[in-house]
Amino acid sequence: MQRRSFLKTAAMGSLAWCAGPATDRLSAAAGVAASQGGSSEAGIEILPGEAIGVIRPDIYGHFVEHLGAVVYDGIWVGEQSKVPNIGGLRKALVEALRAVRPGVIRWPGGCFADSYNWRDGIGPRSQRPRRGSFWADDSAWPPGCPDGPWKYETNEFGTNEFVRFCRLVGAQPYFAANVRSLSPKDFYEWIDYCNAPAGATTLAASRAATGDRDPLGVRNWGVGNESWGCGGNFRPEEYAAEYRRFIEWVPRFGQNLTFIASGPNGGDLEWTRRFFAAMRERRSLGSVAGWALHHYSWNVSGGRTQDWSKGKGAAVGYPVSEWFELLNEANRMETLIADHWAAMGEADPQHRVKLVVDEWGAWYKPGSQVDPTHLFGQQSTMRDAVLAGLTLDTFNRHVDKVMMANVAQLVNTLHALFLAHEDQFLVTPTYHVFAMHQAHQGGRAVRSVFTAPPASYAENGRSVALPGLAGSASLHDRRLVLTVTNPDPQQAREAAITVRDAKPGGVRVTTLVAGSIQTVNTFDRPDAIRPVEKTLAATPGGRLTHTFPAASVTKLEMDLT
Repeated sequence: MQRRSFLKTAAMGSLAWCAGPATDRLSAAAGVAASQGGSSEAGIEILPGEAIGVIRPDIYGHFVEHLGAVVYDGIWVGEQSKVPNIGGLRKALVEALRAVRPGVIRWPGGCFADSYNWRDGIGPRSQRPRRGSFWADDSAWPPGCPDGPWKYETNEFGTNEFVRFCRLVGAQPYFAANVRSLSPKDFYEWIDYCNAPAGATTLAASRAATGDRDPLGVRNWGVGNESWGCGGNFRPEEYAAEYRRFIEWVPRFGQNLTFIASGPNGGDLEWTRRFFAAMRERRSLGSVAGWALHHYSWNVSGGRTQDWSKGKGAAVGYPVSEWFELLNEANRMETLIADHWAAMGEADPQHRVKLVVDEWGAWYKPGSQVDPTHLFGQQSTMRDAVLAGLTLDTFNRHVDKVMMANVAQLVNTLHALFLAHEDQFLVTPTYHVFAMHQAHQGGRAVRSVFTAPPASYAENGRSVALPGLAGSASLHDRRLVLTVTNPDPQQAREAAITVRDAKPGGVRVTTLVAGSIQTVNTFDRPDAIRPVEKTLAATPGGRLTHTFPAASVTKLEMDLT
């Protein structure tokens, strides 16, 4: 099949989606069969000869903030806890996270970072100070929530504990430094504490006394967090001056340090342009490795607001309109990457600075958290899995621009991979998407063309259209990995799949889908949503059709001949 005729055939037709009583009844059927000349309503063409770049593990990163129960009750249970642990770290979480090969983990925030003094989290735990958390007075706490480490920071989990956690799960640490309320000297000394050779400095001796004689080897350093807001409320030019003060002449101790600047809030192109212009004026752009973009998805019916207490829908029990609204917001990631990349190129035409999507994910109104202590905690449905699939595939398609990304957050808050409370633990649908997509890591992203009728919704004069199918492909020698998301909550999609100048052999299929878009994993039913795997023999002639279920994420792995 020639590419031109393939695209023409695949693009024919249109499909309108309407709300109705069958909204929550999804087809869970999926299969791969030989195409014997019939037509499909959609098509996927993979172009192995058109490489984009290597898919770095770092774009499959995570975010840990001292917020609610992310750290205490999530990651850290304490060495004396009855919950199975590895030196105080929740054992079940360590093992499950290790399995999805996290590239990098960002810590300690978030807004918490710019009120955090790293010295509070070193030395004997019994002697570490207790502090009020940045989030202690937040209005989103449910009535009657008790006090505890989620509101009053115990500092049991500090620099050494976090790095040990990263090592156990196979991730690189990424520290967010306090620019709002500490000085460049504090930043220099944190690097000294982490990276000075054993016995070489007084701070290296402090590190050894806390349990790590050898250097921690921290390479990734964020210079502030959301410096346009909770990180100092700076103007771009003011933040550029602070950034230069913080990174100028820092000790490196033989490490190739990566400095990441606090980038824009969503589509704020002026923050990007003005920071880059100020840095170019001082000939300082060479000191910036990454530019940190933040984008959260919440419902925009009635107008989007940046106030996190308003404009959000429910995590569970949502109407179909909010399925479309939320995923449409998530799908802005493609445009945000393109627009900021272009704005960065005005001052940096060689694109020495890459994008870092520091925080991304869904954000809902309170009410579905598994415990009152879980600030911004929320349940997770197939909508969150679909959002994760759309976003990770977007990063794969832009590996030439995006060097790192971190879903917010790891456990018990926002778009979490895990929910945990006391001795209870589960993985969310988003975890399964990360597990499926990790097969891309280290592969060469190649261009793929998706053509399908859009998934659309219209109500009260407002309409939203999502791509009928979206995904990405990567090549690993002669093994091809293809991930595909169908964001339509009702309509399955049959697609013809072709690989230019190659024929797929045996196909291994993993499908994540649920019987309802409202289904969730609970402590009583932790596997209500889980992937289903199937292996298929080589197809005659190497031509495939595949039916992608409604509201699903699918991985196909195939050997090419």
